[in-house]
Amino acid sequence: MTTNPAERLVDLLDLEQIEVNIFRGRSPQESLQRVFGGQVAGQALVAAGRTTEGDRPVHSLHAYFLRPGRPGVPIVYQVERVRDGRSFTTRRVTAVQQGRTIFNLTASFHQPEEGSFEHQLPPAREVPDPESLPTLAEEIKQHLGALPEQLERMARRQPFDIRYVDRLRWTQDEVENAEPRSAVWMRAVGPLGDDPLVHTCALTYASDMTLLDAVRIPVEPLWGPRGFDMASLDHAMWFHRPFRADEWFLYDQESPIAVGGRGLARGRIYNLEGQLIVSVVQEGLFRKLG
Repeated sequence: MTTNPAERLVDLLDLEQIEVNIFRGRSPQESLQRVFGGQVAGQALVAAGRTTEGDRPVHSLHAYFLRPGRPGVPIVYQVERVRDGRSFTTRRVTAVQQGRTIFNLTASFHQPEEGSFEHQLPPAREVPDPESLPTLAEEIKQHLGALPEQLERMARRQPFDIRYVDRLRWTQDEVENAEPRSAVWMRAVGPLGDDPLVHTCALTYASDMTLLDAVRIPVEPLWGPRGFDMASLDHAMWFHRPFRADEWFLYDQESPIAVGGRGLARGRIYNLEGQLIVSVVQEGLFRKLG
């Protein structure tokens, strides 16, 4: 039995092929109300990639979360081969659980080519090195004195090391006048192998873990009792450069607007050299509890 969280993530992304364009993914039984959206997005991208020749990296994906998935129930991924062109390949994936569509994704793959020019805006701010920051578990322990049992179990299963650039806020007073911005360093807690598709799908999984935090920051502390139920509505990513998800990457996140029960968040992901490797945009639904 695999106990390393990074190995478990690789296993989770290793879908069973049950027909030419049909795959089945596991959905772990966890104490969550719904299946983690990053898991569904990552598995759907694996299904799309498995129907290509493998020589064209993913350059973008656009996805919608339609219904909450049930933990512990397998998810079937049906792939439509929309286009196989000279430079681009397009796939559409529908995720089905117990006969109902819960998610769909369109992914585009691009034959690598030399561009005629390049430019990139520099990162918005300088941040400390990841190794100089406490882990999330360490920061919680520093505040609470010990890690609660439920968080201890979650930390042991967590496939990514997450380190917040800004100190976590714990009280309502601390979030007063806070800007809707957040930044975290992340990397897989162990090696993920050398398949580029696995690294792309692993980062897709990670991209849904903290992005909507930016929407909540001016409203409530990120840790502790929640006043809002939140759910991902849609998710879009653009992959600019090759990367490894088991090496440190900086996820710089901000929320330009929240209105009408929905909040928009966007993220820029950089490698250690400050190169922009991925851009992300997501909208989430926020409803007050109680």
